[in-house]
Amino acid sequence: MTLALALSDRPYLPRGVRMITDNVRGGTVLLCPEKAIALDAIGEAILSRVDSSASFKEIVAGLAAAYDAPAEQIAGDVQRFLAGLRARMYLAVHP
Repeated sequence: MTLALALSDRPYLPRGVRMITDNVRGGTVLLCPEKAIALDAIGEAILSRVDSSASFKEIVAGLAAAYDAPAEQIAGDVQRFLAGLRARMYLAVHP
């Protein structure tokens, strides 16, 4: 099984994983079972588009349009970020 997302995959946060605002330290945190990961602005921008209905291709297109950046470059960055979360089981996908 590869962890890379296909263009049509629809990523989502599995049960027990969610993004929350850290009211104490500020910023956004990915809250996972027994772990909290502080998100930078890029991670927050990516995960804010992960809703189980948007495909990987749509997420990349949305980010490319929002940040006026080449979609190919965005796709590589998003792929590495999401595959890393998927390897830790903090992200799942609907094929």
